[in-house]
Amino acid sequence: MNYIAVDDEPYALKDLEEELQRAAPNAVLHSFTLPGKALEYARSNPVDAAFLDIELGSANGLVLAKQLKDLQSRIQIIFVTSHEQYAVKAFELHATGYLMKPVTAEDIRRELTFLYKDSGRDKRVRVQTFGGFDVFVDGKPLEFKRSKSKELLAYLIDRHGANVTTGELCAALWEDGMGGAGQKSYLRTLLSDLRASLRRAGAGEILRKGFDSVAIVPELLDCDSYRFLEGDLQAVNSYRHDYLPAYSWAEFSVAALEERL
Repeated sequence: MNYIAVDDEPYALKDLEEELQRAAPNAVLHSFTLPGKALEYARSNPVDAAFLDIELGSANGLVLAKQLKDLQSRIQIIFVTSHEQYAVKAFELHATGYLMKPVTAEDIRRELTFLYKDSGRDKRVRVQTFGGFDVFVDGKPLEFKRSKSKELLAYLIDRHGANVTTGELCAALWEDGMGGAGQKSYLRTLLSDLRASLRRAGAGEILRKGFDSVAIVPELLDCDSYRFLEGDLQAVNSYRHDYLPAYSWAEFSVAALEERL
């Protein structure tokens, strides 16, 4: 885990560092007294969670939180402050936690336990459907030979384990129609490419083949939209009305997500 801590008061920052290190001794921690430096770091480094004071001299931790979220939508924000009155604003920004100073290692440990509880991080395959579509196996991006193979996997994930026939796949992937018998032949090529990509990554087991159908095995995935539908706070906080935005067929699933908000 890679964390950042931001507080304009050096002594308060030092206290926070010590408690964070006690609570999460295996995490990598980067500390900043200047919000600009924290943003500069986040522009080029993945950050799992940010621990932010709210009053940062001439700057504002709420503004910093939004800027960090704009850079990395999955970043988790935990405010560490002496000011109770900002709590409502903090959670409007989808903050994960709100701790009052002086913070203790136990406070932080409790937040981190809640943050990652049942999040599926023990699963080898992580799927991002919010803000774009990406798949990671053991933390490495899954490589696709064709963009249509990637869309095929996205559609199967959207169907959440339901068996999908070749006819349904053709209708979804080529809404305007390709015409002719070449469509199903090309679909077989895409399925072969997808299986090959998954096998190379050691994740071939996430596909289940049936008679003239194929399905994903959802239990093997850590997927943000699956966790959203289960009510996971981390997934709900990361949703920005941007489910699989590159694919028009995904519009049918957006309504189900919006109803949960």
